[in-house]
Amino acid sequence: MNAVADARAEAGFLDLPGMLAEAARRHPHSPAVIDGERTLDFAAFDAAVDRVAATLQREGLGPGDAVAVVAAASVEVLCVFAGALRAGLAVAPLAPSSTPQQLADMLADCGARVAFVDADGAAALAGVAGPVRTAPAPRCVHLDGSAGGAAFDGWLAPAGARPAPVRIDPAWPFNIIYSSGTTGTPKGIVQPHAMRWAHIRRGSASGYGPGSVTLAATPLYSNTTLVSVIPSLAWGGAVVLMKKFDALAYLQLAERHRATHTMLVPVQYRRLLAHPRFDEFDLSSFVAKFCTSAPFHAELKAEVLRRWPGGLVEYYGLTEGGGTCILHCHLHPTKLHTVGQPAEGHDIRLVDEAGRELPREPGRESATGEVVGRSPGMMTGYHRQPALTAEAEWFDAEGRRYIRTGDIGHFDADGFLVLTDRRKDMVISGGFNIYPSDLEAVLRRHPAVADVAVFGVPSEQWGETPVAAVVLREADADGDLAPDAEALRAWANAHLGKTQRLAALRIVPDLPRSAIGKVLRRELREAWLAEGRGGSHHVAID
Repeated sequence: MNAVADARAEAGFLDLPGMLAEAARRHPHSPAVIDGERTLDFAAFDAAVDRVAATLQREGLGPGDAVAVVAAASVEVLCVFAGALRAGLAVAPLAPSSTPQQLADMLADCGARVAFVDADGAAALAGVAGPVRTAPAPRCVHLDGSAGGAAFDGWLAPAGARPAPVRIDPAWPFNIIYSSGTTGTPKGIVQPHAMRWAHIRRGSASGYGPGSVTLAATPLYSNTTLVSVIPSLAWGGAVVLMKKFDALAYLQLAERHRATHTMLVPVQYRRLLAHPRFDEFDLSSFVAKFCTSAPFHAELKAEVLRRWPGGLVEYYGLTEGGGTCILHCHLHPTKLHTVGQPAEGHDIRLVDEAGRELPREPGRESATGEVVGRSPGMMTGYHRQPALTAEAEWFDAEGRRYIRTGDIGHFDADGFLVLTDRRKDMVISGGFNIYPSDLEAVLRRHPAVADVAVFGVPSEQWGETPVAAVVLREADADGDLAPDAEALRAWANAHLGKTQRLAALRIVPDLPRSAIGKVLRRELREAWLAEGRGGSHHVAID
């Protein structure tokens, strides 16, 4: 870094667009992005980022505005992402697998005037007919030359175009990550530049830099991917993109490009290790492998350590930020059942059901409570949803703000966090968060459904997968028109996003409830597993 950059870093903040420009000055011919047979070095990448930023400014967009990206991973997506940031905009990366209603809600919420799409993204948006809620539909720019809308090359300002300089405020939104949205208003998690800088700064100790190669095998609309890709590019490392995960293709790319870093979710580790050719590949180049987003079982961690060279690091935290725990598995092989210790500068506490902080004594196991956390990396809030933001916050006696995780756990005597349950009933499938209430709301729209509960069960393919227990209406329970379980599951899945689909559905006479009427999902899950419905991990998957 130059003297100005060094001074800003010492003061506590560097912005990603500035770090990319610095990498281009220092290492212009080092590879930045590798997408199939295409490679952009940092000089070319930085020039493309400039052109995107200049074009957005030409269209009247600037700080306070947002753009959406509905596309698979590509060179163009990263150029758009970084170019929007350089112009001071926020980026809303949206999953092409979302339903039309989900996309309509998210586009309306972020207020994007421009949406960058590929063929799949364009097809998804085609289902969003007419105005998007109260906002006009965004203009589409096609990144891959697919028909319709404006072509990316024609939209871009001429080669050599430079944007007007924008000094990034650490509090400005960097991106808006959407965590849900089948029903009601989706939750947009606003992550400021300061939060991303915290991720970049933490990544400086992971070996990212010129010569490092990060293999990105999860979607760029996922925070899981971004917490690895962003530090890699910021410190001058190369990123190899995979549009869709495939175990054999991953192993081939890792060997071909001599990958040094990767971020995977547990189900991907399981699939890679289970591939019959895994041990044929030379993976000795790996320096660090990371995992987050879903429960990472101790036996799987141990197998990764045994068979895959390089360090293994598990991150525990939320897209919303707050507190992060880090487990360096290779350094603590007896702690694989934990999610590690609080990261430097992260304050992790436990609270009881009434929100009272639980005491901790050094050298002794703590009581069990809900995990809350505070750190430099925290969301600003849920976009335009102050009430939901307030629900996610906890304040200590001094009035300092923490983020509630909804997870239940305790610290062992050595200060490692052990998770035991989730207060929220969220299902984490393939690294994606699935909210049972969203799926239940869809099922309740079926005229034959009287009551329903959705919960997660173990899945060898996805780590965890959602299933449903459904009570039919009395008039339909014995009638000829009552749907069978498979027909009802198919109906529901046609109305759900790809990552939300039910793996199985069972029709039951009633749902177990507590004395105050709360559905006891734990009892449903235990009964399901006891009856062999998923207990041997043979759950049907679409």
